[in-house]
Amino acid sequence: MNYQVIVPAAGSGKRMGAGMNKQFIELNEIPVIIHTLKVFESHQLCTGIILVINEQEREIFNGLITAYQLSKVVALVSGGVERQMSVYNGLLAVKGSEYVLVHDGARPFITHSQINNLLNEAIISGAATLAVPVKDTIKRVKNNQVVDTIERESVWSIQTPQAFLISNIIQAHKLAIEGNYLGTDDASLLERIGKPVKIVMGDYRNIKLTTPEDLLVAKAFIESASFQED
Repeated sequence: MNYQVIVPAAGSGKRMGAGMNKQFIELNEIPVIIHTLKVFESHQLCTGIILVINEQEREIFNGLITAYQLSKVVALVSGGVERQMSVYNGLLAVKGSEYVLVHDGARPFITHSQINNLLNEAIISGAATLAVPVKDTIKRVKNNQVVDTIERESVWSIQTPQAFLISNIIQAHKLAIEGNYLGTDDASLLERIGKPVKIVMGDYRNIKLTTPEDLLVAKAFIESASFQED
């Protein structure tokens, strides 16, 4: 099943403290966003990439797309105030595809096999997200005091991509706008209206680059060759 993918890349990345959009930070002399986009560029089932950007960085993104010959980038869409609105703007640019993926631009270690597994579940269930079981003990805390310990077996750390039947995710976004609801991710918008979202096993290497420490981990993945695009 063919799909298009929305890649939000408009955030300022303040927690990274790099003084620039973290998408432009280089890993192995290649910008993070290019690592991410090349995975979808080379994925046979991907028919289009919608890149959501800060309008002030349009020229930079256009230059990168040309330099790295990314032919599947079909639209550069202006981002919104919140990520949720950025994704919605991206959804409005999707053309001729029944399924859509949403993937963080700062997750460069996604693989073809993970995308395939996700798509297979989305076709069956209508919506799916990559996730991994949490490794640590999780406690609920209030006023710096432990309230209780959450059963670890029922807690998963959510990743992207998330895959959706496009009619369902657009409906969920419209209802969220009408209800002035801001979700933590796109899957939560479907949860809100009672639509099922299935979990697909992800990979602990599929990290989101958010802080300087994450860059150290990312460089270690690349240098050790523990990650290979498949």
